This record gives sequence, structure tokens and C-alpha cells, in this order.
Amino acid sequence: MLRSIPILAACLSIAVTASTAGHAQSVASGHRDILLQADHAWNGMTYEKYPTTQPELTMIRLTIPAHTALPWHTHPVPNAGYVLEGQLTIHDRETGKTQTFHQGQAFAESVNDTHRGETGETRTVLLLTYAGTPGTPTSVPAKGEKPEY
Repeated sequence: MLRSIPILAACLSIAVTASTAGHAQSVASGHRDILLQADHAWNGMTYEKYPTTQPELTMIRLTIPAHTALPWHTHPVPNAGYVLEGQLTIHDRETGKTQTFHQGQAFAESVNDTHRGETGETRTVLLLTYAGTPGTPTSVPAKGEKPEY
């Protein structure tokens, strides 16, 4: 019986080592870069309030060909974009304001304001995140326009 104790201890040691081999060996905090934190859109329009119903987040990867203008549209919910590739110039239809965002830049989109994006010499790839509610569209075409996507 006494001989089996060292063997049992060795087996337990091997079992513990094997069970932790596939897991992280240390615990540390990650590094964060805040890409965007905004209470208003790129064109200065402030966000008013969130709906009081169940929230629903939607994330879209949108690819737009070079030399392309998207149809005029609005967004009924707050949303943010990040340029993964290329550049995007956003045009505000009512004010005529424009702003260009390049690869690696984030932007806060407007809510209930008619606008459109336009690409440059190369295709543009965007990561778009919408803070909406179930059943609410992420983009609404302006009257007589095609859908944005």
C-alpha cells in the first residue's frame, strides 16, 4: 500500500499537467485603443436617446467598389464605422458638409439625417456596427433611392 502512494502521486501530477497544457499560463490585462467614443455624428448632429425596448447589435462588413457613390439614405439608430481598406467620403445632403475617412479611421454616423458615402480610387471595405432594436432596419433608402446594401 505504501508503494502505491508515490505512483498515485505521480499519476495525479501527470493528469494535472496534461489538463492545463492547452490553457493560458498567465493572466494579464489586454491593451485597448479607443477607436471612437462619441455623443454626436461626424456632421455634428447629437444623439438624442436610445429606445426603451430590447437592444439588438448588428455588425456589417460592407464592400464598396472604387468610384462609387452609395444611394442617399438614413439610419434610424446610432451606428459607427471603421475603414478597414480604402477611404470613404460622407456627404450630408441637407447641409452639403463632407468629410473623408481613411483606412484605420473610425467615424460616428448620423441618425435620421440623409447622407451617402462615396469611394475614391480603390474599393472601400467598412466595418459598421449598429445599436438598434429587433425589427428596426439598419439603413432606410431616401425616397426614390435604391437600398444602401
